[in-house]
Amino acid sequence: MADSDRQSWWDIPITIAIAIGLVLLVTTFLAKPFSIPSGSMENTLEVGDRVVVNRAVYHLRDIERGDVVVFDGSDSFVAADTVPARNPLAGALVWLGQSVGVVQPDSTDFIKRVIGVGGDRVTCCDAQDRITVNGTPLEESAYLFAGDAPSTQTFDVEVPQGMLWVMGDHRSNSADSRAHMGDPGGGFVPESKVVGRAMTVLWPPSRLATLPIPETFSSVAPAEVPQ
Repeated sequence: MADSDRQSWWDIPITIAIAIGLVLLVTTFLAKPFSIPSGSMENTLEVGDRVVVNRAVYHLRDIERGDVVVFDGSDSFVAADTVPARNPLAGALVWLGQSVGVVQPDSTDFIKRVIGVGGDRVTCCDAQDRITVNGTPLEESAYLFAGDAPSTQTFDVEVPQGMLWVMGDHRSNSADSRAHMGDPGGGFVPESKVVGRAMTVLWPPSRLATLPIPETFSSVAPAEVPQ
């Protein structure tokens, strides 16, 4: 076999390996696709939507109220021992499939909207049935599922530093922080478990849209700083 033939033979696997390496590099450190597994964020996000999750943004700024975040719910929303066990080869293939968005996320991955950050007091509800953050009522009609109340479950929580209070936009179909108040984590999600911010709906094309922070969160009073 001529040297040129050998070189051509190796070009294909080397090119594939480089392409896979670049994809994994990007999805590990910068951005990755995430497939929406449930209706808890309707109508903002629908089952089967593919969103781009920015993994780098929280190295540049803090997590903010109103952000839609993907997080690992182990030890907060689910027990760590429920993470599926896989052999190394199966685990690598699943990781690759999830990285490019063709395999459903693990049952420990969740996507919700941040309602309160560390130091915030989040309460449901005021006299007009609105959720308040640090005493400021949220006007949620822009993203709340049509016909849903902000919450039918009352609560009054102070978010610990380094933690988040998260809720789905489809409140009547979302097992969010409210559903885990009796768990060891108190319903709060550690900031360290956040994978990244969902920035854009990329697929299907008819659903193409960005996911900006709703205007109502700009009016929320800052949390009181402990003396």
